[in-house]
Amino acid sequence: MRTEREKMLARELYDALDPELVKQRDRARDLCFELNSTRPRDQQVRSRIFKELLGSGGDSVWLEPPFYCDYGSNIYLGERVYFNFNCVVLDVCEVKIGDFTFFGPAVQIYTATHPLNAELRRTQEFGMPVTIGSDVWVGGSAVICPGVTIGSKAVIGAGSVVTKDIPAGVLAAGNPCRVIRSLEEPSND
Repeated sequence: MRTEREKMLARELYDALDPELVKQRDRARDLCFELNSTRPRDQQVRSRIFKELLGSGGDSVWLEPPFYCDYGSNIYLGERVYFNFNCVVLDVCEVKIGDFTFFGPAVQIYTATHPLNAELRRTQEFGMPVTIGSDVWVGGSAVICPGVTIGSKAVIGAGSVVTKDIPAGVLAAGNPCRVIRSLEEPSND
């Protein structure tokens, strides 16, 4: 029989109150609390926490606290990813982020979701992974929904709600987020 964690990572219904999952979330919350209590000059402490918290990329991430996540261990970062203040990553499934990707303040990345059936929702939830390419810029207060892929070199406008995949090399914005134009086209910016 598979564990609740194995079901969670496989995008199947699982019990979020499973004791092992609660223990893992408590670990992440303790690490986030420690991180969020550091002073800006405490770079060595922050570096240690990033390496302990994240699945990968903790050695080169630049992250401005406060930061919050569910597990941390399901977050896989490329080189030199930047998170501005007050970002949230609900990583019940994998969150993969490419090199040199930047997140504005208060960006939220969700992999967690819930069944539409109310009775099932009382005891079960599930997730869908999020993948974000390299050299992406996500503007402040954007929300990345479960199951979304954002291609490399895309720009997501501030306040956008990304509910569907966004191709590489485009400017996209809005609620719901939609492609505005290719970034390959000449522009005045």
